[in-house]
Amino acid sequence: MVTSLDGRRFAEMVIQGANHLATNAQVVDALNVFPVPDGDTGTNMNLTMTSGAQEVKSHIQDHIGALSVSFAKGLLMGARGNSGVILSQLFRGFSKSIENKAAITSTEFADAFQAGIESAFKAIMKPVEGTILTVAREAAKKGVQVARKEKDITVVMEAILLEAQKTLNRTPEMLPVLKEVGVVDSGGQGLVFIYEGFLAELKGEELPDNPTAIPTMNELVSAEHHKHAQSFMNTADIKFGYCTEIMVRLEEEKLTKHPFSEEQFRQDLSQYGDSLLVIADDDIVKVHVHSEQPGAVLSYGQQYGSLIKIKIENMREQHSSIVGSETQHELVMEKKTREKKSYGIVAIAMGEGIAELFRSIGADAVIEGGQTMNPSTEDILNAIKEVNAEKIMILPNNKNIVMASEQAAEMADGEIVVIPSKTVPQGMAALLAFNPSSTLEKNKQAMFAALQHVKSGQVTYAVRDTNIEGIAINKDDYMGIFEGKIVETSSDLLTASKQLIDKMIDEDDEIITIIYGQDATSEQVDELVTYIEQEYDEIEVEVHSGKQPLYSFIFAIE
Repeated sequence: MVTSLDGRRFAEMVIQGANHLATNAQVVDALNVFPVPDGDTGTNMNLTMTSGAQEVKSHIQDHIGALSVSFAKGLLMGARGNSGVILSQLFRGFSKSIENKAAITSTEFADAFQAGIESAFKAIMKPVEGTILTVAREAAKKGVQVARKEKDITVVMEAILLEAQKTLNRTPEMLPVLKEVGVVDSGGQGLVFIYEGFLAELKGEELPDNPTAIPTMNELVSAEHHKHAQSFMNTADIKFGYCTEIMVRLEEEKLTKHPFSEEQFRQDLSQYGDSLLVIADDDIVKVHVHSEQPGAVLSYGQQYGSLIKIKIENMREQHSSIVGSETQHELVMEKKTREKKSYGIVAIAMGEGIAELFRSIGADAVIEGGQTMNPSTEDILNAIKEVNAEKIMILPNNKNIVMASEQAAEMADGEIVVIPSKTVPQGMAALLAFNPSSTLEKNKQAMFAALQHVKSGQVTYAVRDTNIEGIAINKDDYMGIFEGKIVETSSDLLTASKQLIDKMIDEDDEIITIIYGQDATSEQVDELVTYIEQEYDEIEVEVHSGKQPLYSFIFAIE
């Protein structure tokens, strides 16, 4: 029976919770509703929780209050994405309720979870039912009820976890889009994994090292790239520079000479690099590895059969636009003077072309981030400090970065305003509305107004089959997204792009800006421009190379 919880025991709970979430981060990523190739709830929660656990490991002590303060600080500074910010707020409230206590009872333990709920709900302007907040709230409520009669903290944690699991299973009934797609809430699932780790530690149990559910190869590769991105501060640090994917069809003739064993196959390939994934399915073997010798990987695979799919990418070339670092995103600054300026602009951008666009229209600092890797609260805080201005405007340019930006603004000194741009076009429109000669309040009003005067569209591809709001989407189809809603799909990129433009343009529009990504060819861009000029002869067309990953085209229409 555990009737008193001190700092050292709680530290082990945190570490176990972080490890269990890390093991299952790919599972959480796979639960994202939209089938876009940037499902990152698990990645964001994992990085946030890892930051908290690292702070705990550095400050292990008997006093649970002091230990929890370290945990909350680590979460706060490492918070990424909306899910990470909410997680940090849950344990910020938890920490504040026990910060003066050396050890806590079951009642105080349960009350701390409830305090976390109050903190998180204050931080969210419009809480939505059927999300991580609902799971956390119902679990905390149950914990308080059980703790009134139960002194054993393990029993209270068991009740909290059970209620969290029950509520998670009900989230599709609370949020229609979850039911339509057939998944539970991803953030809620991440929280359940953390709670499972907490309980296992209290019971003295070891949790499995394997994920609860096995994601598909594509989901594993996507998540592996997220994880791999955390390992390097500079391009020069990349030890294995070629992302190599092959698919081998096993052939009986070759198998007589080289009998296939998945375990041996995996072990042999491990000598060629890291981030290795091997999945064998009947007569097909799928391989993903980061290697300096992609040719050797191909040759090894050929010993067992025919190569029916080959994909090799130079990660050093792509590094600046698709990866971040564990503690800091690449910050691009115009260092003209260290004297404090009146105004400063911080923008978040994905793709070096988009980053250059923001710099060209007035951004002082651009944080490399966006869809593939959300910057942390600490990344944004560092940018605010580097800008060195009395008044700073932050442009998140992604709905999943707004909360982290607001959290950084609250922690920073000076007058900081977050302009809640949810897309690149919104961010550009807001920045163009900025007037350095105007007051902070007038600039805020003008930039907020500009968000409403631009229409945003994106074209990307689906990572799985699904059905959303009556639209059937097949894996690898291209999707046209208008103001965050999937409105068109097609197996052809240009067809999806043209259909999206048709949906976006109306008779009052005057200009369309096309920002094309890494995957779009010059021929495709030219064909799209020709189509717009023929169909909408009064619309002016601007074209920029954004070099962004994942999104072939971004459209801004005004």
